[in-house]
Amino acid sequence: MKYVLLFLALCAFACTSNKYAGVPEKYHALLDQALVKAGANAPELEKALAEAPANQKEGMAFLIAYMPERDLLELKADFLLENAAYAYKAREQYPWAKAVPDSIFLNEVLPYVSLNEKREAWRKDFYERFSKYVAGCKTVFEAIDSINRNVRDEVLVDYNTEREKPDQAPFESMRQHMASCTGLSIILTDAFRAVGIPSRVAGTPNWHDERGNHNWTEVWADGKWYFTEYYFPGQLDNAWFLADAGQAVKDDLQKAIYASSFKPTGSYFPLVWDENIRYVAAENVTDRYVGIYKEHLSEIEADGNHVALRVMAFKDRKHAKESGDRVATNLDVFCGKLQMGGGRTSGPTQDMNDVLTFMLEKNKTYTINYVSGDGSMKSVEVSLKDKPEELKLYME
Repeated sequence: MKYVLLFLALCAFACTSNKYAGVPEKYHALLDQALVKAGANAPELEKALAEAPANQKEGMAFLIAYMPERDLLELKADFLLENAAYAYKAREQYPWAKAVPDSIFLNEVLPYVSLNEKREAWRKDFYERFSKYVAGCKTVFEAIDSINRNVRDEVLVDYNTEREKPDQAPFESMRQHMASCTGLSIILTDAFRAVGIPSRVAGTPNWHDERGNHNWTEVWADGKWYFTEYYFPGQLDNAWFLADAGQAVKDDLQKAIYASSFKPTGSYFPLVWDENIRYVAAENVTDRYVGIYKEHLSEIEADGNHVALRVMAFKDRKHAKESGDRVATNLDVFCGKLQMGGGRTSGPTQDMNDVLTFMLEKNKTYTINYVSGDGSMKSVEVSLKDKPEELKLYME
């Protein structure tokens, strides 16, 4: 009897090994579970595994093992095979892609999606679009800079609140020529991935002062994650939202900062447009942003070239003295077309010393756009000299 059982066990092992030939054993049990969940779509996933070239077997297994159930039920072999083919093509072509560790490549280059957006076959199109921008680049930082500076003019998409939905996939945004911050971040992330640069979407459901959500893009270079935006400020880890990100609250689900992950992490990315979605995995990266902001403050305090602009908002000019006269309103600070920051002024119940403050370069003129009492947008200019300035905004 024991020989019969041994024979059956060997047969089962042989069948499993043949079924997943070329796939590391650590994926076998996960693939078994995935194929059961896939139901009628299982043959498509099996075809993708079978037809993937030997050097792409693990990548295909990774995608199928960890993809959300919605994708197990719907994605076809051709979609997965093309996505993998061009991801590995970029890895073989570019020196920075060759240097990426397997774990980073699998989770932040190979995936066909960032959040919950529509599953589009963008990989081949984006590889062809963006390869020309990195053709002469010798380092990953040169490649990042080139993609960042050219992405907008290549896809012709701009931020616009009139877009059809917040979580648009690339071709949806390109068709409309407009997208939300999330849609722009997805485009930029996909552009980086298309040329072998690890990238992911990051963001917060709500700023610390409850001004709403924002999403952006992160890139991995030389062993470190950096943040950037679709409208490139010209330097990594330097964007208008740094002061806000630096005050994020790690233990608050709504006010922490998250970075998306294809592989499950035990945590999820809170999506403000659909709070019921839990299948978008994420890491809580709040500590890194708080640390970057602290370093930034130390640097600008030491350089002697920055000065504080303190902003308060009041009901009107007659009521601009007492704490109870203050109004909480949202505002943004620009220097020319470049946004320098944003925030929310302190309201009547906050401490009188709690004043919205920006550290800005001296001897420059800034425009403050704010929401007035009737809901319309107003603007005021302030020219900073060598001393701190206090600006009063009036809601009248």
